[in-house]
Amino acid sequence: MSLRPILLHPDPRLRTAARPVGAIDDSLRRLADDMLETMYDAPGIGLAAPQVGQLVRLIVMDCVKAEDEAPRPMVLVNPEITWTSDETGVYEEGCLSIPEHYAEVTRPAEVAVRWTALDGSAQEERFAGLWATCVQHEIDHLDGRLFIDHISAVRRGMITRKMEKLKRDRARGIERA
Repeated sequence: MSLRPILLHPDPRLRTAARPVGAIDDSLRRLADDMLETMYDAPGIGLAAPQVGQLVRLIVMDCVKAEDEAPRPMVLVNPEITWTSDETGVYEEGCLSIPEHYAEVTRPAEVAVRWTALDGSAQEERFAGLWATCVQHEIDHLDGRLFIDHISAVRRGMITRKMEKLKRDRARGIERA
């Protein structure tokens, strides 16, 4: 396993729809392992393959935050939302590709998701709360959408300009304190 660099917005790969995964093979399993390691190291609760430059429909997530609770790493291949609740929830979302920026986003409070596991088995689960927000956020990445697409154009533009400056500063070797 190895850490992979996380792409920063704006990057055209983050705006590109990912292609479905065909075969589940060792390279895909290695990508999933690397993504989990990268997500935990960041630290984050979810990561989509496009965020590490791989334009395939693969996400990883683990929304367990309590230290006395066992981690629950999940790998979802070709995930798709099959049902959404009418009830909505609001969470302050952030993104590993848009560090240090957060915004309240309204999404369905519960969703049902179908995906393929790394062993090739079909899976389906209903998610609520933070898990529902996270899986929707990560599936958005697979469709070329970011959480800032759910906020006002003015705020989105402001965050994008700050991210452009951060990328320029990093390219010149200037790190913010």
